[in-house]
Amino acid sequence: MRRLSSATRRRRHRPASVAPRPFAVLDRRPHGCWTKMAPLTHRALLALTLLLSVALQPVCAHEEPWQADLDRFAAEDRATTPSNAPIVFVGSSSIRLWPDLNHVFSNPGILNRGFGGSRLADVDRLAEQLVLRYQPRQAVIYAGDNDLAEGLLPAQVAADFISLVERLRSTRPKLAIAFIAIKPSPARAHLMAGARDANMRIRRFAESEDGIAYIDVFTPMLDRYGNARSELFGPDGLHLNTAGYALWAEQVAPFLR
Repeated sequence: MRRLSSATRRRRHRPASVAPRPFAVLDRRPHGCWTKMAPLTHRALLALTLLLSVALQPVCAHEEPWQADLDRFAAEDRATTPSNAPIVFVGSSSIRLWPDLNHVFSNPGILNRGFGGSRLADVDRLAEQLVLRYQPRQAVIYAGDNDLAEGLLPAQVAADFISLVERLRSTRPKLAIAFIAIKPSPARAHLMAGARDANMRIRRFAESEDGIAYIDVFTPMLDRYGNARSELFGPDGLHLNTAGYALWAEQVAPFLR
């Protein structure tokens, strides 16, 4: 029988076609040794590629949720130069929706810098743009309503107010500050106890500091049963109507400087 050469034997035992081997992940072991781990499937490779493409993308700048409001304020400033040393009203939608503050208080030097849905922490973070840049003589603040609605405890609401005061006074140590008490409302009757607690904490802080006023709108907005007076609110039971703002104006006016 004819003996096959070694080269012929190798050719006979070689597969007709060799499938490409999938990529494998190398595992770095101690002492500089590399060992081969399980091959990656095509699906795993695709997932890894997508993950790396996302990880290597440049980090986008944080989008400011209140940018539309900030742009609106900037446009107002361009249209009408703000007064020197104005009174700045700042806070959530109860401030934003308060119409014609200059007329209400017969004072042309009032700026409305309310932005709906905001919390005390938001006012704190944007204090430079909303308040300090105007070098005001007084800041009138209303916020805390949304804070409680989002689940913040009264102690945290009060702490956020104190943080805001510290930020404002770090730049303007003698700035007069007035806090409009967190209002009761039919729509948020379940938050009444929290609002009362937060107001009490803020009032105590205000009374311990010079130049900080606590404006109690909470008490006169209650009926004889201790519920929010529905006649002071619009259809949503949350935002004030004309009568509600008239009551606020009466309570706030004596504290303006």
